[in-house]
Amino acid sequence: MSEFGEHTKEPPQAAGRFQWWRPLIGRNPKATFIRSLVLVLVCFVVFRFVALPVRVRGVSMEPTYRNGKVNLINRLAYLGSEPRRGDVVGVTFTGESIQLLKRIIALPGETFAMRRGVTMIDGQALDEPYTVVNESWTTRTERTLGPFEYVVIGDNRSMGMRLHISGVVDRSRIVGKAVF
Repeated sequence: MSEFGEHTKEPPQAAGRFQWWRPLIGRNPKATFIRSLVLVLVCFVVFRFVALPVRVRGVSMEPTYRNGKVNLINRLAYLGSEPRRGDVVGVTFTGESIQLLKRIIALPGETFAMRRGVTMIDGQALDEPYTVVNESWTTRTERTLGPFEYVVIGDNRSMGMRLHISGVVDRSRIVGKAVF
């Protein structure tokens, strides 16, 4: 009994042992379990359907993206609009599991060619401040793109043209836009 005549309850002791799990679970284990479950489900949905993580492999996008770094692809970026020139996108070349980061340089309906390292769109040189001109890059012919075709290529043009995985891709192969 306290000096005011009330009974005070002492917190229950677990036979003098420290309860190590208490800081992890909190006072209400059921609420903690529900919060954890919601967090896991949200992470699953976000990283499966919205923000797809992609590891950069190789040097074809340097200096913009470094080899070994992880980036996110926003799969919802093109729900209300179409990809634009200059966008860095995730592209599937061989199935859903293998995705590459590439930059869009030509859009549907445009005529594309490379002349001594300069990208030509409808006969006009394209300004590409993110790359260095490599005069060995030349296409044999011009190509007019179809209604759902885009030309994608890496930023590192110091590599030989044959070392790049690039070219004309169908719109259905563009997964989304790079976030960073």
